[in-house]
Amino acid sequence: MVVGVSDAAGLGALRHLDDAKRAAALALVREGRQFDLGHELHEGIPVFPGRHFRQTLVPNPLPALGENSVDWTHEVVSATMQLGTHLDALCHLRIGDVGYDNFTLADSTPSGVTRLGIETVPQIVTRGWLVDVAPRGPGDVITPSDLGKVDLEPGDAVFFHTGWGAHWDDPDRYLSGEPGPGLELAETLAARGVALTGCDTWSYGPVPAEHPERPFEVPQHLNVRHGVFIVENLDLAALAAAGVRAFALVLTHPKLRGATGAWTSPIALV
Repeated sequence: MVVGVSDAAGLGALRHLDDAKRAAALALVREGRQFDLGHELHEGIPVFPGRHFRQTLVPNPLPALGENSVDWTHEVVSATMQLGTHLDALCHLRIGDVGYDNFTLADSTPSGVTRLGIETVPQIVTRGWLVDVAPRGPGDVITPSDLGKVDLEPGDAVFFHTGWGAHWDDPDRYLSGEPGPGLELAETLAARGVALTGCDTWSYGPVPAEHPERPFEVPQHLNVRHGVFIVENLDLAALAAAGVRAFALVLTHPKLRGATGAWTSPIALV
């Protein structure tokens, strides 16, 4: 079954980003204000079933070194990249056995994927848009009409503030459902060349879904059929409260070879 487009570079919709696009994005910065769009990571955060975050502090078991008695502590973390504020790689979702650019699990080893891993995703600087549709609740569908006067161009990022992120500190409620963009809006974003999109929710798209028998179809559709990247669990409250609509987005991530995603703390600059 062939479902994706052929993309030898594996960049997906990020192919629209270039030096001119980055320069235009940075030209939006007039005041120097910075908004951190990422949540803190800790053991109490909401996590999708089957995933976990564990952090153990490890003091140095040996005596302090030297006349200056230098000592240290480190930590050991056991977790998936698929929690907290994170960027999905295009290998994350599939339609059956086949993903973007005809990726399959044959393109992997026990330690990770051999194609389309997060290490192949470039660091991102582009123009971002915030669409404030709050307050929305579980199953609410965001439609193209909600874009209003947003003037999308290829390579832009679009984030949707639904207000659902206000429940982040109540994991059971936060994970009980979510609002999100519907399939019609997903098609609009892809048609306009949007490179990256995300919400203040634990996935992307309404839960319950528009068609309950087709769960998580919106992110699946964007990833697999269009190569559009998705960021989940964004913290957009302060950006929305400040009335920001267009901004310079800086999104960096660790290059964890073969991983299906990566933690990130994106920054909006205005």
